[in-house]
Amino acid sequence: MSSETTEATGVPEALAEPVVRVRPGWMSLLFFANIALWLGIYAPIQVLLPKQAQLLDQVDKEFVLGLVMGVGAIVALVVNPAIGLLSDRTCSRFGRRHPWTVAGALVATVGMAVLAFAPSVAVMIVGWCLVQGGLNGMLATLMAAMPDRVPVGQRAQVGGLVGIAQMLGTVVGAAVVITASDLAGLPLAYSVCGVIILVGAAFFVLRTPDARLPVEFRPRWVRREVLGNLWVSPRRFPDFAWAWSCHFMINLGNGFGTLYLLYFLQDAVHYKNPDDGLLIMMGLYGVALVVGAVLAGHFSDKSGRRKPYVLAASGVMALAALLLVVWQTWTVALVASPLLGVGFGAYMAVALAMLTQVLPAAQNRAKDLGIINIASSLPQVVAPLLTPLVLAYLGGYPGLFAASAVATLVAAVLVLRVKAVR
Repeated sequence: MSSETTEATGVPEALAEPVVRVRPGWMSLLFFANIALWLGIYAPIQVLLPKQAQLLDQVDKEFVLGLVMGVGAIVALVVNPAIGLLSDRTCSRFGRRHPWTVAGALVATVGMAVLAFAPSVAVMIVGWCLVQGGLNGMLATLMAAMPDRVPVGQRAQVGGLVGIAQMLGTVVGAAVVITASDLAGLPLAYSVCGVIILVGAAFFVLRTPDARLPVEFRPRWVRREVLGNLWVSPRRFPDFAWAWSCHFMINLGNGFGTLYLLYFLQDAVHYKNPDDGLLIMMGLYGVALVVGAVLAGHFSDKSGRRKPYVLAASGVMALAALLLVVWQTWTVALVASPLLGVGFGAYMAVALAMLTQVLPAAQNRAKDLGIINIASSLPQVVAPLLTPLVLAYLGGYPGLFAASAVATLVAAVLVLRVKAVR
């Protein structure tokens, strides 16, 4: 029997349900790898891509930004489950996940270099596609670490850390790239992002275990398997489908509410320094997100319940959006930011735990999580495509925030249909 197979069950370690609680050191490394990942995604989305779009086309900056983000998100939709599927079947002596984490970080860094010196919208699209492809491959493998290593009773706690890492990546990334771009322009800012991504990935890969999948346990590759395995039947796995739909709607609402914040501060609030305003809002959002994630993760794991926390989080996020429907002022933005943060933090902590509990099969964890990650990536296609239409024809920013509130409330309805999780 393979040394990678547990003697008691005959199931390889890579496929066994984890029962030993992960230690703080492992959680810290996953935490910092996720900070690097989300910094690489959101620092460009929040700051660098809007600035670059404005430099390349002042008149049609919204269209350019939506085009670049939309095409990049399409790449993310394909890469995330595909890399997950490949990692599920990888029998490398270095493990199943780590080789793909390293590859993703390298591709993303190349993409940052392309963006740093992009002379046109077309080259900008190529660079962002490389970044999205690399980071979504990395996301597929880092997300798989939860069901691979973390027992069910600890997943909301770890999910809370991942949610906090996403926030810190966003906030720290905004601060870092604004400072770097002020000092030496966009090339330095993109370069700093690339270095942080590589360092975060390297520390996680070099200092954490990655169970090897014995060759005899690798699922067979058969004709049409790639396309067939990128589909999970809603009829056979309804809980997976409802949880996926809930996650999609939450992220769509979040996309409507956050992707155009820099332009919102500039064009609707008329804040004198939109960059500084964005940092203040993200700082408030971040502190509140930490509070929401820690509290919801602790009490959810303690009670074993997930859905009540998702419902409460959805309500708080919708309230934050509705405040901005009524009042587009700096004061109200300061109130809405922490509300959105505490709601999204609570949601991320509990949702990641819930989503890992509805995965169909252990041998396809990364692939199935890749499909779930589409629920995060697809709104990056939908929201940029719909946002200019909403702004032009449905009442401007009040209409945009109303759409955010509606999407979030729909998510609350959908989570009620998940039966296997309390």
